Amino acid sequence: MFVDESGDTGLINSPTDFFVLSGLVIHESRWKDVLQKLLDYRQAMKLKFGLKLREEIHASELINHPGPLARLEKYQRLEILRDFADALAATQDIRLLNVVVDKKKQAPTYDVFQHAWTALIQRFENTISHRNFPGSFSEQSGMLLCDHTDDKKLTSLVRRMRTYNPIPNQLQHGPGYRNLGLRLVIEDPVFRESDKSQFIQAVDMCAYLLQQQNKPSKFIKKKGGNNYFNRLAPICCLVASKNPNGVVRL
Repeated sequence: MFVDESGDTGLINSPTDFFVLSGLVIHESRWKDVLQKLLDYRQAMKLKFGLKLREEIHASELINHPGPLARLEKYQRLEILRDFADALAATQDIRLLNVVVDKKKQAPTYDVFQHAWTALIQRFENTISHRNFPGSFSEQSGMLLCDHTDDKKLTSLVRRMRTYNPIPNQLQHGPGYRNLGLRLVIEDPVFRESDKSQFIQAVDMCAYLLQQQNKPSKFIKKKGGNNYFNRLAPICCLVASKNPNGVVRL
């Protein structure tokens, strides 16, 4: 699962009301095929906009601080994200997990980072264990490949969840919790530089579009970009939550 975030985890004087985590899940046997789809999209963007393969698609910066990509009109840069979403949504055998924390609802002591990452990792583990990702593989395990975040804190969280991972009981088990340590998420998280990973750039786009669905900027709303996350509906992991597009909301 390739993971990236949008927004920050602060609760006081934060510029964002929401913190978003998106995880793009790809079976290792499909890795090369999906990479080729991403490269096909990049080739299309080169022909359409002159976007070089080495130029990173970092969604927030692309719209607000484009640097050399300011040579493109702002609406064209948004079109790049729209086309990216459509290319990803048309890719077979991948799934998108999403967690949104509404920071306005949380107590001052609420650990946004810990709760968001715990929810995402639990959904990843649970979906693997129930074999609800595409493909009929007899045995499945998962790894986390992430853009840089609080690397040390995330690594410690994953290690702790292997031995202590309390899950609220379902009705048939009575009140309380069960401790279901991670079995299928293996190794420590692997951290990647986004400019060197087409997959991290893809999931960065997903997280940004979900952030803009929750609280769009004036430009994004004016251009209808606040609805672009819905274009990813074909690949959203619906078993993760009963909310629209399976988005886990905290």
